[in-house]
Amino acid sequence: MKIEQIYTGCLAHAAYYIENNGEAAIFDPLREVQPYLDRAKKDNAKIKYVFETHFHADFVSGHLDLQKKTGATIVFGPTANPNYNALIATDNQIFKIGDYKIKLLHTPGHTMESSSFLLIDENNNEKGIITGDTLFIGDVGRPDLAQHVASELTEELLAGHLFDSLRNKIMPLSDKLTVYPNHGAGSACGKMMSKETTDTLGHQKKVNYALRADMTKEEFIKEVLTGLSKPPAYFPQNVLMNIKGYDSLDSVLARAKKPLNPINFEVVANETAALLLDTRDATDYAQAHIPNSINIGINGNFAQWVGEMIPDVKQEILLITYPNREEESITRLSRVGYDNTIGFLEGGFPSWKKSHKQIDRINRITNKEFEVGYKAEMPLIVDIRKRSEYNSEHVLGAINVPLNEINQRLAELPKEKPFILYCAGGYRSMIAASILKQRGWDDFADVIGGFADIKKTSLKTSTYISPTTQL
Repeated sequence: MKIEQIYTGCLAHAAYYIENNGEAAIFDPLREVQPYLDRAKKDNAKIKYVFETHFHADFVSGHLDLQKKTGATIVFGPTANPNYNALIATDNQIFKIGDYKIKLLHTPGHTMESSSFLLIDENNNEKGIITGDTLFIGDVGRPDLAQHVASELTEELLAGHLFDSLRNKIMPLSDKLTVYPNHGAGSACGKMMSKETTDTLGHQKKVNYALRADMTKEEFIKEVLTGLSKPPAYFPQNVLMNIKGYDSLDSVLARAKKPLNPINFEVVANETAALLLDTRDATDYAQAHIPNSINIGINGNFAQWVGEMIPDVKQEILLITYPNREEESITRLSRVGYDNTIGFLEGGFPSWKKSHKQIDRINRITNKEFEVGYKAEMPLIVDIRKRSEYNSEHVLGAINVPLNEINQRLAELPKEKPFILYCAGGYRSMIAASILKQRGWDDFADVIGGFADIKKTSLKTSTYISPTTQL
């Protein structure tokens, strides 16, 4: 059976492409739809359906743009109520792609409309199942997100539905089926996802904690809800965009691709409430950057951290990027609903530097400098990794202020005495450093290479404990 997984690492997201006899279907597409159009064109196929496993929280789907560009029918599972034209399918409804059949199985739990899609080949053999956020490799979808949009959908209620969906709809299927989930490790939609992005259902029945045959519903609810942290603030906003609709990516790009020379960039920055977002790597940002800008590097989990650190998806944004990476930055912002980029610095940071305008810097130290300073002065050490990472292992004496909590916990960081920041490898700590610098902190340093390099020194760390959650 011809099925392709189209995986996007920065969002830990998997879309799927199926084609047979000149007809194609896309499952859970990202915002930029050109790759799917190109893939269908390669097969000389027409995209007939866009299947949505649920209303996504962690990204804005490309289903509406695909519908506009191809005439494809958008399909949701039972109970979905979008503000645009879509086919709301019934449980067990069958769709045809060439000689293939796609059977919708209503599997509520992650959300109420959540559905999985059973893939049946031209010989009527069941070959795989696209599970969305119902079943991951090593995990299941978290049931606590919907309550942030509809308060009556409590996490306990949805966890109960998820238990029933797994036991009654998915686990009775053939062990030979390939499981095709919507996410892999790194997504905030589950707590212990594997780095593998497909597996057989039979193997998952053996190794996935949530599929234990002897598990009671009460045990399932307790285990699934244990280890969850507060979801990113942008999740409910993305859900509403996916329900209500949004501007086409073409329109977003047309508005955002406005080159501004340093003089005009400064004028716009002063006359608006725009956030100055520098997407360069941590090393380049630390050496020199525009004052009051924050750094979230494009060469990392960019969209996820934009969503974590910028509370309002409607925030106006001015971009500082590497030359020729402006469109990429705008597109990756739009993946998570940040559609209000109003321009970018023409020529990137070099043009700002050549104009002799004011610049700022971040103090960074090596692991060896940290080792010497720690032993001599015992400074305050701030570990900005996730709580689960800190609990697993950390520098003795360090306090934990997770990056996604830093805006709410600024009072814990002193302005009158120095402190040291570190994360796992230096990406997240530079985000934190840029925010602190923007807010008026100056007497701190960031450890280059983070905890990975600190582990190479003689500094003592806590006893390692295997993590039970990745959140």
